[in-house]
Amino acid sequence: MILNLDFNSDIPIYTQIREQIIKSIAHGDLKINESLPSVRNMAEEIGVNLHTVNKSYNLLKDEGYINIDRRKGAIVNNLPLAKTDLNINKIESMLDLLVAQSYLFGISREEFLDYSNKLFDKYEVKYYE
Repeated sequence: MILNLDFNSDIPIYTQIREQIIKSIAHGDLKINESLPSVRNMAEEIGVNLHTVNKSYNLLKDEGYINIDRRKGAIVNNLPLAKTDLNINKIESMLDLLVAQSYLFGISREEFLDYSNKLFDKYEVKYYE
């Protein structure tokens, strides 16, 4: 599994790992029931502490993206994930900040929706057909 991490970024490495795995699942690069590398292998492959990878995996598990089994390791969960009130509230909160930032950058509603539509199209894979 190839991750493009920016060790000079202000974004913590465990967050970058989490986000890239989520994007890989959404793109279809990681399939349902596919195993992720072990924590130790991932840490060695990308050159970080195994606790960093473990933190990413635990967040992904808590959010429902993966299951962790002692025998099988980390496995991509069934999709789509549950559309719960909690998940919707999280998305609304993240989107609220993104809309505020876009507004402050002078991005119009039309531009924002155009960018959003293009990005959404990029993630439409065959999970929901």
